[in-house]
Amino acid sequence: MPTYALLIAPSANRVYADASVALLTSELAVFNHTILGGRLADIAERTIAGVRYVGFHADALSDEDIAALANLSALYVLFEVREDLLRPLEATGLDRFSSDLVSIPKYAGKTNEQFTKLLLNVTAVSTDVPAAFLTTRLRVLDPMCGRGTTLNQAMTYGFDATGVDIDGKDFDAYSAFIRTWLKTKRHKHTAEVVPLRRNRVRLGRRLDVTVAGTAQAYKAGDVQRISFLNADTLHSAEIFKPAAFDVVVTDLPYGVQHGSRQHTSLSRSPLKLLAEAVGRWARLVRPGGALGLSWNTFGGSRDQVAEILAGAGFEPLTDPCYAGFAHRVDQAITRDLMVARRS
Repeated sequence: MPTYALLIAPSANRVYADASVALLTSELAVFNHTILGGRLADIAERTIAGVRYVGFHADALSDEDIAALANLSALYVLFEVREDLLRPLEATGLDRFSSDLVSIPKYAGKTNEQFTKLLLNVTAVSTDVPAAFLTTRLRVLDPMCGRGTTLNQAMTYGFDATGVDIDGKDFDAYSAFIRTWLKTKRHKHTAEVVPLRRNRVRLGRRLDVTVAGTAQAYKAGDVQRISFLNADTLHSAEIFKPAAFDVVVTDLPYGVQHGSRQHTSLSRSPLKLLAEAVGRWARLVRPGGALGLSWNTFGGSRDQVAEILAGAGFEPLTDPCYAGFAHRVDQAITRDLMVARRS
């Protein structure tokens, strides 16, 4: 059975780099469990010439297998191992836009972009149709999107993406960035900020972007839609139609470090916010769709998060491959993630 090795992409964040091998191992295990149908064996860290890799055995990988693996969050190069030689395999992922769409924005409290990609990946392949990750323009919602790292990653993949955040400064920063980036890159697009109203009541503001990877696609109407709503996530069920999204992903605020925004007040209980909001989010996910959530474990245990999600109509996925994502962010934050499927 052939042997393969994944070389880890470098990370500018030293703490995340220390955890990247274990995180990639777990991410690959989720891919194997879902989109790859269990065809990989012996997934584990290995060292080759003093360099850390994630290795596995598999029968000859198909083009579809390689297309899936190409999107792993920390993949740098995929090799086939032949005795003492590494043969690089061409691995082309979903990316429609350049990586600086995700990497350029820098600000305090930004979720590591490799982790954002990982969270989106493991959630998207955990729907009832894992292959849709590669074949379908998924509809992605981040109901607490901050300055839009998830939106940019989803846009890079060619998905439609919507974000909600109550912070007006985050809305303004994202609006300014995406407009400047699209103009600089000369992508055909429209971008418009309009009032957000429901039943003649103003709930906030809305940025709507249409864009395509090429001018030809734009002319043909093959466009993506990216939206950012400057509104309270607790109004989500009033704003969107039921079952409007395939995937919901979000990184809960980290309590003492960043605070949890509820309405216009500041709370230090992310789990309280989750309990209040998740029922609203559940109405927006199609049956069989998935929710991916990351949070600071110092603010709540996996059992507590699972109980909240189950109470809202989600089925937390408890296969062993989902249990290896906890990692240290700093002295006050150990981050974990959970994926659940809409019943």
